Amino acid sequence: MVGARHRKAVARLETGAGLTDTISGCQVRAKLNMAGLMAGFGLYTHAVVRGLPASLAKEALRTSQSEVEVDLAKARREHDAYVEVLRTRLGLELVELPADEALPDCVFVEDAAVVCGDTALITRPGAESRRRETEAMKGALKDLNLNIVEMTDENATLDGGDVLFTGREFFVGLSKRTNQRGAEILADAFKDYAVSTVPVLEGLHLKSFCSMGGPGLIVIGSSEPAQKALKIMQQMSDHRYDKLTVPDDLAANCIYMNLPNKGHVLLHCTAEEFPESSKVFEKLKDHMLIPVSNKEKVKVDGALTCCSVLINKKANN
Repeated sequence: MVGARHRKAVARLETGAGLTDTISGCQVRAKLNMAGLMAGFGLYTHAVVRGLPASLAKEALRTSQSEVEVDLAKARREHDAYVEVLRTRLGLELVELPADEALPDCVFVEDAAVVCGDTALITRPGAESRRRETEAMKGALKDLNLNIVEMTDENATLDGGDVLFTGREFFVGLSKRTNQRGAEILADAFKDYAVSTVPVLEGLHLKSFCSMGGPGLIVIGSSEPAQKALKIMQQMSDHRYDKLTVPDDLAANCIYMNLPNKGHVLLHCTAEEFPESSKVFEKLKDHMLIPVSNKEKVKVDGALTCCSVLINKKANN
């Protein structure tokens, strides 16, 4: 039996529009609970990260034909600095998975799972060479006592990099790595939230050109495909989002958190990488701004959100 809230989500997936003709008791309760859910948006206690294998330099997947060489030593220093920000500066409890040389892309853990509340959806990555990455992620999330949902349908593909959670709803990019069936399974896993799909016409993932910069704030790249995607998201949603436009699409990939004793935190690109975009983030006067370098991993399509799965673990869980 498909619940009314889930029917709404599936209808959006199929037609690109929300249903307004039937509001169930479940939907009314969901609206009443939304303020409480939004109050916890960006609150995290744990992060799952993974070591960077030497095989990344030569064997990691790339969307571009560029043969720009990855400096492995620099990439590892970058990643170590990223992990240290999460652990030391932000105080998250880290689950560190070992690198696997047989899985060159395994450092990009975001694609292996989508976590919301106490539910973890183990994905089925679009690239066949990455499917085994989910095994270690499943074990880590099971150890954190999350409710595990596995994507077993062989017709479904979903990369976590295509999933934008706003605190109110999910947007799922339909890309080279994520398809309609994957989006439908995500909607089934997270029935309390509406799910809408967005075509990704350029770039690897939806979050290759957008991310959340705070409650109700979407950071978006300035390219035409990014702006078209934002327009679709605005049309799909019942909520009016604010936007922060940055000149560089890749710079739009940020990590937002709202942490005790720290408030609004944003990990974003460095001025060395994207000087004009970096200036835009300075407008966020209420945020603790933490520039994090990603110069090496970006050569193989890695972004800031790619390298961690963030979790808010309840004390009694």
